[in-house]
Amino acid sequence: MKAYPVVLLVLITFFVISFVTNLLGPIFPALIDSYQIGLLLAGFFPFAFFAAYGLMSIPAGLLAQEKGEKFVIVFAFALATLGAILFVVLPTFAMAMFALFTIGSAMALLQVAINPLLRRAGGEQHFAAFSVAAQLLFGAAATLSPIVYSSLVSHIQTGSELGQQLSTFTQPNKDWLIMYALFAVISIIMLIITLFTVIPKAQQGSTTIRFSESLALFKDKTVLLFFIAIACYVGLEQGIANSISVFLATYHDVDPNTQGTEVVSQFWLLLTIGCILGLALLKIMDAKQVLKLFSIGAACSLMFAIFGTKEIALIAFPASGFFLSIMWSVIFSLGLNSVAKGHSAVSGILCTGIVGGALASPIIGFFAELSGDLRFSLLVLLIPLGFIFSVSVWAKPLIKNHTIQLVKKRTAMD
Repeated sequence: MKAYPVVLLVLITFFVISFVTNLLGPIFPALIDSYQIGLLLAGFFPFAFFAAYGLMSIPAGLLAQEKGEKFVIVFAFALATLGAILFVVLPTFAMAMFALFTIGSAMALLQVAINPLLRRAGGEQHFAAFSVAAQLLFGAAATLSPIVYSSLVSHIQTGSELGQQLSTFTQPNKDWLIMYALFAVISIIMLIITLFTVIPKAQQGSTTIRFSESLALFKDKTVLLFFIAIACYVGLEQGIANSISVFLATYHDVDPNTQGTEVVSQFWLLLTIGCILGLALLKIMDAKQVLKLFSIGAACSLMFAIFGTKEIALIAFPASGFFLSIMWSVIFSLGLNSVAKGHSAVSGILCTGIVGGALASPIIGFFAELSGDLRFSLLVLLIPLGFIFSVSVWAKPLIKNHTIQLVKKRTAMD
């Protein structure tokens, strides 16, 4: 099945997912200030959000098999709307945890539904390229999110006419709530768009996997390794993004609400630019080789960011985003293309790995408070990065990414 309107819907959905998911990075210092908490306790904000992936992804994959991706997407946007409204209306610490878990559950449903849908609608051989295109929009949304946040909060704090209207959706010392009010509106719009989009159900037939069989996939070495790889990637991505503002403020006296937010935005901007280069490389190189090169680049950038001067850190942190750009797409596509059947269920297993984002910030916060050295705690990120590098060595996909060289060889053989 090739249905490009469905591909477009999926790509837009990736944009929306990123817009809310990566909002936690730029507002992280504001959350600490609003609730008067330390790094360790603040780490439970992303924990509540990403823990939902660990609980909801497998059921989401099974629900997609049973009801179809359209049902799951509509349900997810309805759930996201509910979570965002709850956050805005009653932003206590306890409700914040519940609301973020609800929104995270919605994002888990979306991730599980749209990845195999993109593979089916765009074609198996083109899945890696379409997946990187999705990551391109993912990075664009993450770049835009801090800018929108800074702009809206600026209007509220200056008391402009627009700011006075926006402030009705916030509370004292919680101007960042305007972003969740905005997300509620976006979710409603996406729900309506999805309802009017024709999305045929996949013909699962004998390839349908039940709950017990889905859990049994964890015994499959290939699926388990890719699950770990996804967990490592999300932990790495969120660990860096959520630490940038705090790190720069701690070691280089950078204002987290101005220049710190700009660097976070640059991190996602370069992740977006990296996707453009990644799209080109995936047309001329094997996906595993691209992953290997970008893993080495990410390690070098991270070390420069941690131990370099202020000027180097301001460049190296965004540069790490550039090298992270293709990792999610390549790992996920290699994972799905390494199994012969049950791709919705396998997608659920892989998306469960997004729970890695729940662990990174609390672990970094724990080591930072234990040692009193945020630099030392950030070195923990080299562990998941090393595992991601290993994927480029042991992965054995059944279907390789489509390359220009492959087309030439086939033509010659014909």
